[in-house]
Amino acid sequence: MDFRVMGLESPLFHTLHHMMDMSEERVGEKTQNAPTQTYVRDAKAIAATPADVKEYPNSYVFVVDMPGLKSGDIKVQVEDDNVLVISGERKREEEKEEKAGVKFLRMERRVGKLMRKFVLPENANTDAISAVCQDGVLSVTVQKLPPPEPKKPKTIEVKIA
Repeated sequence: MDFRVMGLESPLFHTLHHMMDMSEERVGEKTQNAPTQTYVRDAKAIAATPADVKEYPNSYVFVVDMPGLKSGDIKVQVEDDNVLVISGERKREEEKEEKAGVKFLRMERRVGKLMRKFVLPENANTDAISAVCQDGVLSVTVQKLPPPEPKKPKTIEVKIA
């Protein structure tokens, strides 16, 4: 895909495009400045996981589609005190089909790793995070810290000398 057609000529888009098009054989090669296989896998997972972020008066809500995943397959973590990481992995259930003699004619459903990382704002309370997954949609709510109270002016008594 040519990103210039869409008006996206950023070096970031060029690098992402290059990483997405790298074949698995090239990823394993040890070349100078080549990304590692783990980095490429994570970049693909992040690029393929859309999310909505909403701000409410008292919280932030991150909404991520996680179809086909059970709540035990989804991880919600906070890294470095301000990075929210949402991840999961969808695996194909091939054992049941192989035992029954089933042969796939078409495999279109996406399998693999899902991941998103969000840098949380300074007023996010990382101790008050909740996550609910319903009908394949994960909602992560991060409460906001209360605003700091404004400092009251300090009155200094003037003494007569």
